[in-house]
Amino acid sequence: MVGVFFYFQRDHTETLKQNNQTIIQEIVTDQAAYSPGESVNLSVTLDPSITNGALFITYYHLDEILLEKEIPITDSNIQWNWVPPQEDYKGYLVKVSYESTNLMDTKTIAVDVSSDWSKFPRYGFLSKFDSIPLDEMQETMDKLNRFHLNGLQFYDWHYKHHEPIPMDGRKEWQDIANRQISLDTVKQYIALAHEKNMKTMSYNLLYGAFKEAEIEGVESHWRLFKDSQHDQHDVHPLPSDWKSDVYLVNPHDESWQNYMMNRQKELYESLPFDGWHIDQLGDRGTVYNYNGELVDIASSFERFLSKIKNATPEKGIVMNSVNQYGQSQITNAPVDFLYTEVWDEYKTYLDLNEIIQENMEYSNGSLSTVLAAYMNYEHSNETGNFNTSGILLTNSVIFASGGAHLELGEHMLSKEYFPHNKLDTTKELNKQLIAYYDFLVAYENLLRDDVEEEDMVLSSPDWASFSSSPELGKIWSFAKKKETKKIIHLINFYDATSLDWRDTEGQQPEPQTRDSFQIKISVDKPIKKVWMASPDRNLGEPEVLEFHQEEGNVTVRIPSLNYWNMIVVE
Repeated sequence: MVGVFFYFQRDHTETLKQNNQTIIQEIVTDQAAYSPGESVNLSVTLDPSITNGALFITYYHLDEILLEKEIPITDSNIQWNWVPPQEDYKGYLVKVSYESTNLMDTKTIAVDVSSDWSKFPRYGFLSKFDSIPLDEMQETMDKLNRFHLNGLQFYDWHYKHHEPIPMDGRKEWQDIANRQISLDTVKQYIALAHEKNMKTMSYNLLYGAFKEAEIEGVESHWRLFKDSQHDQHDVHPLPSDWKSDVYLVNPHDESWQNYMMNRQKELYESLPFDGWHIDQLGDRGTVYNYNGELVDIASSFERFLSKIKNATPEKGIVMNSVNQYGQSQITNAPVDFLYTEVWDEYKTYLDLNEIIQENMEYSNGSLSTVLAAYMNYEHSNETGNFNTSGILLTNSVIFASGGAHLELGEHMLSKEYFPHNKLDTTKELNKQLIAYYDFLVAYENLLRDDVEEEDMVLSSPDWASFSSSPELGKIWSFAKKKETKKIIHLINFYDATSLDWRDTEGQQPEPQTRDSFQIKISVDKPIKKVWMASPDRNLGEPEVLEFHQEEGNVTVRIPSLNYWNMIVVE
C-alpha cells in the first residue's frame, strides 16, 4: 500500500511582520484548567497601534481542527469565550492569528479540560509568605497560570513541623529558617490559586519535630534513634542559625500518627488548603524505636497515609519519594499522583525516563508522575541565569517520557531548599518554557493518557543516526502507543556534551537545529496518516507529513529537529 500526504502549513517562526512589530503581545486564559462544560475565557492583548483587521481563531484537539472563528478588531484587548466539547480529560491547542492587508502575527495557547488535577498534574510551588502586596501576589499567580500549573506546593510556610499553625492564634510567625510568615499572605495566595482553579497543597514532613517538641506534646519515646539504647536521636542537621534541627519521629507509632493528624485537622480549620504535600528524608540507614527495635520506615507509609486519608477524606495527598525510597508502598496508599525527588543516584537522562516507567508499573498506569529535579545545581551557588538548553533538554526527556517537572514558582528551582533564588530565567527561556507547557497540555492525551511502551525499529537513509537510549552525537528515539496511534519521540543529543540531566554547572550547549531528513519506520499495518508536533516549531501546531509505505516500512520526511519532535503514525 502506498499513501501520500503533504504538509503545507506556514512556518510561524518566520511569521511576517513589518518593522519587527509584534502584533499579538499576549494571549491568556482565565484558569489553569477547566471542568467539562465550563466556559474558557480567553484574552488577547494587541499592539495599541492596531486598529483594524481581524483575529482568526482555530481550535485543535491533537491534529483535528474542531472549529474556526473570526473576531473583528475593536480594541487592543480582545476577549471572548469558548466552550470545549463535553469530554473530560482532554487537551486542546488554540491558535490566534492576526491578519490585515499588510501585517500578520500568530500565537498559540493550550487548554486543559480535566475535572481532577491528578490526572494530568502540572505542579508548581510558592515559598515566600511575608507581607506581600496584593498586586505582587496577583502578578505571580498570573505568571503561573500562563504555564497552566494546576497545583501549588506551599513550601515552608508553617510554624513548626510538629505544630504547622501556631496554637495561640497569632497572625505572624517565623518559619524554621526564621523567615517572616504572614497568615494573611498564605490565605490570600490560597484564594488567588482557587480563582485560577489550582489546587493548594500544604507542605510538611511525615515524621519531623523540633528539638524541644516535648513541650507541645511530642513524647520522647515516639522518636527514632540511631542506637538501640535510645541515646542518639536520628537528627537531620540544619544551619546553626535556624530554629532547630529536625528530629525524626517513628512513623509507625500510633500516638504520633494521631498527634500529627490532629495538627493537620487544626490546620484545615484555619486555612482552606486542598491537601497535604508530605515530605520524607529518604533512606535513613539503620534506625531504632525507643524500645531498641529496628524500624523499617518505608513500611509505615501505606498505613499512615491511608489513616490520614480516612481522617480527612475530602483532602488530597501527595508524598515525596526521595530517590524512589518507599515508592511501592506510597503507590498502594490513596495518593493523588506519584512524586519523586531525584538525586545523583539517578543522574542520567535515561534514569529520568526509567523512574517514570517504574512509577507507571507500580501503579499499573493509573497514577501520573511529577519529578522534583533541581537544575543547574552548582551553577546556582552564584548569581546568574539558568542555562536554557539544559532546562529544555531535561524537560524534553521528562515530558516525552510521560511525566511533569516541579520547577516553577515565584522563581525557578535549582535547590531542594525552595526559597534559594540566585538564578534568573531569561526572556528567551521564559518564552520557550511557555511553549513547552502549552505542548504538555495540548498533547496530554498522547503524552500521559493511558499510553503504553511500544517497540520500534527506526533508521534513516540521510545523516540522522538513532539510538535506543540517550547517546552523545545521536538522536534518542523511543515509541509509545495508544489505540491505533504509534507515538514516536525524537530527542536531539547530537550536540550535547553530557548525559547528566542536572546540567549542574549550566554548560550543556544549545543543540543545532537539524534540517530536513528522512526516517524509515518498521510498520506492519496500513497507514492512514502521519503527523508531527514539536514545542520548538510552528508554535506547537500539528503538521501533516508526507509519507510513503512499502514492504513493511513507512518513510517520512521530518522538516527539522531542534530539541524534541513527536511523530504520530495512525
